[in-house]
Amino acid sequence: MRKRVLPFGIAGAVVLAGIGVHSAFATPSADAVVAEVYGGGGNSGATYTNDFVELANSGASALDLSDYSIQYLSGSPTATSKWQTTALTGSLAAGGRYLVGEAAGTGGTTALPTPDATGTIAMSGTSGTIALVQGTDALTCVTAADCAADSRVKDLVGYGTAVVHEGSGPAADASNTASVARGAGLADTDDNAADFTAGDPTPQNSAGTGGSDPTSPPTTPPTTPPTSPPATVKIHDIQGDTRVSPYEGKAVSGVTGIVTGVRAYGSSQGFWFQDPNPDSDPRTSEGIFVYTSSTPTVSVGDSVTVAGTVSDYYPGGSTAGGQAVTEITKPTVATVSSNNPVPAPVVLDDKEVPDSFAPSAGGGSIESLPLRPSEYALDLYASLEGMNVQIGSSRVVGATDPYSELWVTVKPKQNPTKRGGTLYTGYDAPNSGLLMVQSLIPTSTSAFPTANVGDTLKGTTTGPLDYNQFGGTYALQARTLGTVKSGGITPEVTAKASSDQATIATYNVENLAPDNDQSKFDALAKGLVTNLRSPDVVALEEIQDNDGAKDDGVVAADQTLTKLTAAIKAAGGPSYQWREIDPVNDKDGGEPGGNIRSVFLFNPDRVSFVDRAGGDATTAVGITGTGDKTELTASPGRIAPNDSAWDSSRKPLAGEFTFRGKKLFVIANHFDSKGGDQGIDSRFQPPVRSSEVQRVRQAILEHDFVAQLEAADPKADVVVLGDLNDYQFSPAVTSLTDNGKALTDLVNTLPAAERYSYVYEGNSQVLDHILVSPGLGKHADYDVVHINSEFANQTSDHDPQIVRLKP
Repeated sequence: MRKRVLPFGIAGAVVLAGIGVHSAFATPSADAVVAEVYGGGGNSGATYTNDFVELANSGASALDLSDYSIQYLSGSPTATSKWQTTALTGSLAAGGRYLVGEAAGTGGTTALPTPDATGTIAMSGTSGTIALVQGTDALTCVTAADCAADSRVKDLVGYGTAVVHEGSGPAADASNTASVARGAGLADTDDNAADFTAGDPTPQNSAGTGGSDPTSPPTTPPTTPPTSPPATVKIHDIQGDTRVSPYEGKAVSGVTGIVTGVRAYGSSQGFWFQDPNPDSDPRTSEGIFVYTSSTPTVSVGDSVTVAGTVSDYYPGGSTAGGQAVTEITKPTVATVSSNNPVPAPVVLDDKEVPDSFAPSAGGGSIESLPLRPSEYALDLYASLEGMNVQIGSSRVVGATDPYSELWVTVKPKQNPTKRGGTLYTGYDAPNSGLLMVQSLIPTSTSAFPTANVGDTLKGTTTGPLDYNQFGGTYALQARTLGTVKSGGITPEVTAKASSDQATIATYNVENLAPDNDQSKFDALAKGLVTNLRSPDVVALEEIQDNDGAKDDGVVAADQTLTKLTAAIKAAGGPSYQWREIDPVNDKDGGEPGGNIRSVFLFNPDRVSFVDRAGGDATTAVGITGTGDKTELTASPGRIAPNDSAWDSSRKPLAGEFTFRGKKLFVIANHFDSKGGDQGIDSRFQPPVRSSEVQRVRQAILEHDFVAQLEAADPKADVVVLGDLNDYQFSPAVTSLTDNGKALTDLVNTLPAAERYSYVYEGNSQVLDHILVSPGLGKHADYDVVHINSEFANQTSDHDPQIVRLKP
């Protein structure tokens, strides 16, 4: 789909554990780019009467623009700023140009060459942001990083002093008389300041009219090559026996079938239809999506004949790595008859779906490989793309999310967790039975069910099988939807500690800021006081500064922490104190402007914090002394904060505590996110985990610090904890623990079915960890307290963890 199709949808991630992106760089476009931007049209001193945006295609194939838009945002947006949109039509030829004319002013003497598309956006001549967007719904991002994370953005150009831009800065020197344009080679490094230069406006349309001299006569349009007549084909001919169509880019006609589903909302409106007379090849799907771009005029059960152009559409863009969806675009649809029986659904169950997930291509693309639906689940789903499918009563393994989506498994015996989820056990064993469920039923008729992990979607759920870029999976678009039967899970409460046990917890509180609703603070407080029983020490991740995501140089977080500790006190908890180090503005990643950081809360009635001056955002903490005289040079202090490992990422916070006269060294972490990794369902198999490189470097740096601490005092009690954004079996975590020699990862001490703290796309997985020095690990009482990740109603997307230990 072209975007989250529900009215309140926003873009999400496509990686297995997409927690965000670590920089404001998107992936450079491999074909269409914004080539020139001019906002001075009609202004004083201007030659041209209108603003314009020019596109260019450096790729080898034409790009269908019928589901694209040009969007504009002011140079200095606020939280309430809105993007303005101009819908595009037609196509952008390989090596060609495409001109979008925008608003006219009262000045200027020369009209633009005939635009290929026109809008009414009044662009600033000196500062603004232009985006080429898949879909016509307005973007919602107002920061550079959020826009880079939105997979709908194919290319983006900030000019003048624009806040939203790609790379190191916006394109410079735009004015009433100067546009900003890419060089002749159309280089796209995703750095606007480097890719664009200012100069005289040179608008050019798809016919070749316009160019370097606005006063020169128009050039002769190229002769349109003759086209072949549309091919008369069946749906299975269009789909073919691989993931891409042999008719890609070609006109087809006389395609017949029965409508099996209609999507009448969002930016991906259209319908699915299916040939009731299949061929004998199980690799070729008999169903296909027809993209109408407006409300379809057909109904389920209509027998239709369709003509149009075949397109292999890549949700999220061709460079994102997701699967292609074969569609018919620019359709002409004729209804032959109505109220016909819908082709019988293919039942997806434990027997039908293979255990193996996908073939391997050594990291290359698998889309040209013939499908083997009896061997691989990903091949089976591709062979059924667009077809009517059905699941029976299925266990919910991913709770209903804000976009009216949930995840089920059709293989109930595949890695079940203790509470009804599906465990993610390793890179080499993806869970093949997971499916997303969405609904085609109008919300005015039936609300989407609210389900938690362990519930059952009872009865039958039936509809076309689609691919969803945001779920990173194939999705059943329900025409009929089962009902939810509760599995009965409830939020957990950890065991009570004895008085001689120190209790230490970690909790990612998901971008906590003072302007969050009080209800979030109250819910977090309840979790800490009631479910975690008021730990002695808490490492908090994602504490934002005093004005949240407002990017104005504020870095202090005392208001955030005052509000949280007050809520804890009101919930019956202790009077927590805190220690933290304010980051350098905009250097620690996370939500732009938020300046997230890790923080220690501690109960002074139970533990003491050893304050030792010298720790700040850029000074590295060290170790001094030996034996029981071993100390941190600063407390709190940051580990190697100037190393490139921590670029656009949170720095570890080290602190020294005492409990009953015993010294405890605690290190709070929030490693770099998985943003940018190829999805588990990628057409590149096995998928590349590009973000892993930075986390491994982070892990090695911290391992070496811990090793130095343990060398100084072999009996040192060390607790390393937080959101490591990686799995217990990952190279990053095993590098940090030195395969258990330097630190013990306590999640591995739990029964296998309980090893998870986070649920994403139906996979129960480990991202949060508590690691302890070997001596502590022998007597640690460890618990993951499930209060969030399995529930539709979440305070955070992470579950907290706690360890009870005797230093």
